[in-house]
Amino acid sequence: MPGKRSWKRLITSRENRHPKLDDFPIRHKLIVTLLLISIVPSIGLSILTGWTVERIIEKQTTNHTLQLIGQVNKTLAGYTNNMQNLSYLISFHPQVESFVEGQGLDGENGHYEIREFLRNLTTLYPEVAGILVANSSGEYISNELYPKDDRNLNEENWYKEAEENEGIFKILGQPDNRNLISQVPYKDDEVVTAVRAIVAPENQEVKGVILIDLKQRVIAEATKDVRLGKSGYLMVMDEDGESIYSPEAARERDLSLTGNTDNAGTFSRTVDGSKTQFIYSKLSIANWTTLGVFPSGEAVKEVREIIFYVISFVFFLCFIGISASYYLAGSMSRPIHQLIFFMKKAEAGDLTVRYEDDRKDELGMLGRSFNNMLGQVERLISLTERQERKKREAELRSLQEHIKPHFLYNTLDTINWMARKQGAEDAARLVGSLSRLFRIGLSQGKDRISLSEEIEHINSYLSIQKARYKDKLNYSIEVPEKDKHVSIPKLILQPIVENAIYHGIKERRGPGHLRIQAEEINGELEISVSDDGKGIPRERLQKLKESLQSPMEEAGEGEGNGRGYGMRNTQARIQFSCGGRYGISIESLEGKGTTVTILLPYILEE
Repeated sequence: MPGKRSWKRLITSRENRHPKLDDFPIRHKLIVTLLLISIVPSIGLSILTGWTVERIIEKQTTNHTLQLIGQVNKTLAGYTNNMQNLSYLISFHPQVESFVEGQGLDGENGHYEIREFLRNLTTLYPEVAGILVANSSGEYISNELYPKDDRNLNEENWYKEAEENEGIFKILGQPDNRNLISQVPYKDDEVVTAVRAIVAPENQEVKGVILIDLKQRVIAEATKDVRLGKSGYLMVMDEDGESIYSPEAARERDLSLTGNTDNAGTFSRTVDGSKTQFIYSKLSIANWTTLGVFPSGEAVKEVREIIFYVISFVFFLCFIGISASYYLAGSMSRPIHQLIFFMKKAEAGDLTVRYEDDRKDELGMLGRSFNNMLGQVERLISLTERQERKKREAELRSLQEHIKPHFLYNTLDTINWMARKQGAEDAARLVGSLSRLFRIGLSQGKDRISLSEEIEHINSYLSIQKARYKDKLNYSIEVPEKDKHVSIPKLILQPIVENAIYHGIKERRGPGHLRIQAEEINGELEISVSDDGKGIPRERLQKLKESLQSPMEEAGEGEGNGRGYGMRNTQARIQFSCGGRYGISIESLEGKGTTVTILLPYILEE
């Protein structure tokens, strides 16, 4: 035993050492709650504001950059469209057609006319650095370009790529080790090459190739003046990720677009240890990509000042929130402590205490409810005392009522025996029916009996009524043998049959017929009591139906219809023992008769 007490003290000490949240005073919890309500949303608002502003500025920066890239792409598209148009214009020139088809030209004059034609084109389009036309035999004509050695131009990569494209214009990018030089000493990284094969329409045979060099400086002029922030820039890359144009700041950096297949977009990447923002848009005709590059930090510098003001505002709110929290917590906790004091006095047995305050808020309402509760408790205590007295009186009356039926049943048995001894058979049968009626009514104190016992009881009752009404009353009982062992609440038919006789058949002219039927329907027992009596008027029938909807209520007892009380009491007994789904329903036509249906669960006797 000492060991158990020590364990209890240890557990108690641990519980005291680690108090639960519910153990803290409500004043402290109110302060913490108010602080959380005022401070946490403010902090969340500041974070959300900073994040939102940052996203908006970033989105605006992206949209602005895409607009700039779109303008650059529009310029580059103009250059590439011009080169494409030139390739078609050159291929349709009669002298060029004769040259690529291998037909002889008019000596040196023919070559001169083509070169002059090409020279005029480069004059009209100053962005073009040079034009060359080569036929399938390896011969060429150009205004600016010529081979470095005697190697056949048909073996050049640019010629083969043009053949593979089968007459479709293609920009190859900057030349790489090709066997061509220009009269103007352009380096390979100073021009961009485009080619298109001249194809015979009848058999798609390549007759020659047109090569056009675009000056790289026109691309640079379209992009170099575009500035993204303080240190951002634009660059142009071909489909293989090779640079078409890039400023000095980008030439030593790895800025490939590997994995980005969309026509336009944005992404971030760490380059040379710093986070860099990339915004790109592709030029479809040339399959180039214009790429905007700028440090990510430049897009959010404007946010820092906004965040500073927001944080300052949050600190101000925190100061106001702390002051308001202490004031409101004190205002709310004082009346609560008063209520606790009064409740302890009421718990000790003093029900005369009352909360006195004229507050109009919820705490004032709680205090007034506390006063009402104490008054109600006093009334309930008084009511309970009265009910206990009535309960004892009811138990005494119940005992007396049990004594009377037993005495009456035994007396009727004696009268029946004496009547038979004297030869009064009619009186003996009548007394026997009444005796069976009481015997089944007692049922050894059971609340449920079999359907066969209930039918025997109602048969005894009808025998007594038949002796009274003679030919006025006729009846039939139809119960299948298989349903006679169903367990039902006892004495539920007698009030209904009594109503049918006294308020139906008795009120009609001539003899009447009462029919009792029972059958199983969908796993439930349905008993119907039908009469061809007077019937029930519509208004009275409606009131009777409404009273059956709330049989437990006392309102409506003793109504003048004569049927309400007995049927309502039977309905209450059925629903109390079987459930609200079951019970009595009634239908009647005035002058035609009435049918009462009882629905019960189909439960066989054990």
